[in-house]
Amino acid sequence: MKRVIAIGAALLLAGGCSSVQYYAQAMSGHLDVMQRARSIDEVIAAQETPDALRAKLEYVKAVRAFAVTELALPDNGSYRSYADVGRPYVVWNVFAAPEFSLQPHQSCFPMVGCVSYRGYYDLKDAERQAAKLKRAGYDVFIGGVPAYSTLGWFDDPVLNTFVGYPKAELARLIFHELAHQVAFAKGDTQFNESFAVAVEQEGVRRWLTKHGTPADLEAYLARRKRRAQFIDLVQRYRDKLAIWYATPMGETEMRAGKARIIAEMQAEYLELKAAWGGYADYDRWFAQGVNNAQFASFAAYSQHVPAFEVLLQQAAGDMPKFYASVRALATQDKSLRETQLAALHATQQRAVAEAEVEIEAEGGRFTASAQAEPIER
Repeated sequence: MKRVIAIGAALLLAGGCSSVQYYAQAMSGHLDVMQRARSIDEVIAAQETPDALRAKLEYVKAVRAFAVTELALPDNGSYRSYADVGRPYVVWNVFAAPEFSLQPHQSCFPMVGCVSYRGYYDLKDAERQAAKLKRAGYDVFIGGVPAYSTLGWFDDPVLNTFVGYPKAELARLIFHELAHQVAFAKGDTQFNESFAVAVEQEGVRRWLTKHGTPADLEAYLARRKRRAQFIDLVQRYRDKLAIWYATPMGETEMRAGKARIIAEMQAEYLELKAAWGGYADYDRWFAQGVNNAQFASFAAYSQHVPAFEVLLQQAAGDMPKFYASVRALATQDKSLRETQLAALHATQQRAVAEAEVEIEAEGGRFTASAQAEPIER
């Protein structure tokens, strides 16, 4: 799910008392994180630093240098310090959606546009907001957030909430969050997240090629495959619910169908989990009980990744050139940007189809014509 919070004094001028209270907790929460930050070199040198943390921070230093030299990501103070916030998540996001709709309840902010959640640095504050929305008749969901980007407004630190990730995942997260400082389209989460995912995937591929082991690559690819399968699972059942909600019927029947579809998804997830050998990282997605807010918290952030991959290919892997193309897209009107991304995606789909035909032809299964019937053997 996207995790971007921009902090600034200007936010306090944006609304009434409830808004000021919300912005104040966001500012104080973020400032608390920043006050806890110490330079990574200082933490590494400290005698009291556990060996495991010291090793991870040494790894972060190498990844951070690689991000600059190999990926042309910002060379600034972000991810050069470390903060222990004393909790498992840095922020908790509250999502809400009507009982029979997947349209999320939105909050709008001056600097980042409208988002489908509100973030709180204190879990109790998040729970109070969730209770308020639930009393108003919404489905609600609270999701823990291990990291977020301030889009370069502050030097984002490495946090205890994610420093323990597997090595490739830790590198992926750093590349992803730094990408948000390169290009950002206000109010277009799909664009922003797909771009960051494209950067993270290219970054991890290059990083593991130079510094990884075959086991590292295998573990990363397995994790990425599981993520893709989980996204597909949720998206398919989200689509089923959307169709169900669009069908005219009474509330009782609508509610029963909703429960049935969610139960079917949970059953299919258990089958998928068994195929993964019991891998349980996605269990917490189901822990609060799946509802429309849960689906609203989910977005297929990879939707535009193929389009960005085409842009990267057109730049011949030159990251600064690629970033320039992305920033140009980010400045355009959203409708025009969507049209251009769709055209790029279509280009990628044609290339994949042509490659598949070529592979099949080389294998002797097809004649020279792409429309020819398979040759029986």
